[in-house]
Amino acid sequence: MIEIGLFFVFLACGFIFGQLAEKRHFKRIIEREKTANQLPAVASKYPPETGCYQQQLVAGNVVVASDYFKSFTAGLISIFGGKVTPFESLLDRGRREAILRMKDQAMAMEAELVFNVKLETTRIATGRVGAIEVLAYGTALIPGSKLDNRQDAHAV
Repeated sequence: MIEIGLFFVFLACGFIFGQLAEKRHFKRIIEREKTANQLPAVASKYPPETGCYQQQLVAGNVVVASDYFKSFTAGLISIFGGKVTPFESLLDRGRREAILRMKDQAMAMEAELVFNVKLETTRIATGRVGAIEVLAYGTALIPGSKLDNRQDAHAV
């Protein structure tokens, strides 16, 4: 009987704390996206044909763990079949966070554009509760004039 009680306590804690953590993470992501949206990131394979740019690989990755409640719910869904909606918000958070980290790296290089953006996801299984890793990478275009100024600063 105690085991069943502990199970429901862990399930409730997983739900409550998981929801709080997810809401806080989404709030931070939305705030950061407001400033990061000034740097375009596109999936196009071809860079602009005008201008002189240095190209630099930029990447951002994140590992996001699932809470116990989502894992339990997803396990039930996998038994009966259907769409595993509990993990959709996990994937959304992971993708958005990885893109933000990639853009942060590009902005630190004073890039004007990130093109050929790709996303890769990996499932990390750690016992009953899983996690995902999301990697976003692309090619940052750094204008030639900014590149010259950065090289001059390093030469001094």
